[in-house]
Amino acid sequence: MSGRRKLDMENWARKPHFEFFSTFEEPYYGVVVNVECGAAYQFAKARGISFFLCYLYQSLAAAQEIEPFRQRIEENEVYVYDRINGGSTIGRANGTFGYGLFVYRDSFDEFLEGANREVERVRAGSDLTRNPAVNVIRYSALPWIDFTSLSHARMFSVPDSCPRISFGKMTESGGKRSMPVAIHVNHVLVDGIHVGQYVDCFQERLNRRIGCA
Repeated sequence: MSGRRKLDMENWARKPHFEFFSTFEEPYYGVVVNVECGAAYQFAKARGISFFLCYLYQSLAAAQEIEPFRQRIEENEVYVYDRINGGSTIGRANGTFGYGLFVYRDSFDEFLEGANREVERVRAGSDLTRNPAVNVIRYSALPWIDFTSLSHARMFSVPDSCPRISFGKMTESGGKRSMPVAIHVNHVLVDGIHVGQYVDCFQERLNRRIGCA
């Protein structure tokens, strides 16, 4: 189980920002960026494994490095989790989807083993139960759409501070493969500079083979 620590609010440089954006009815904002994913795609193809699970792993690995992506609001306090996992939609053969929990591991092979089991479990079921854990990023994949913007359904009556990341259709142009990525975050915790840091880290990881420095 992932550990956590309470943030020292009184000595936090972002305390005024926390208090300011906490008054907003809708503190979430989002951006869409295009990332190059040719190296990750070739890696998945060479190993005969899921391209989705490859870029999901790299996305989670990047989130471990950017602290605001590991912060969560619980009962008006901010906690920083040691590890962030992935909660993602998983498509089923009948055209519906279910929710799976992908536990992050430092070892990609260990992550992949658990992730494949989770995909099989969700595809074999019919429920729409979502794990209540808050130390997650909420993922979704829309591999049919090369989107340029994206919004999310939300229950405003339910407090939430988890980032939401959605992946779109991979396209090829000029010998390069890319896909759109929508990133929605709670401004109470995450500023634009942190989103930029996350995007840079994610792209850098996509550019190299998994497991290589």
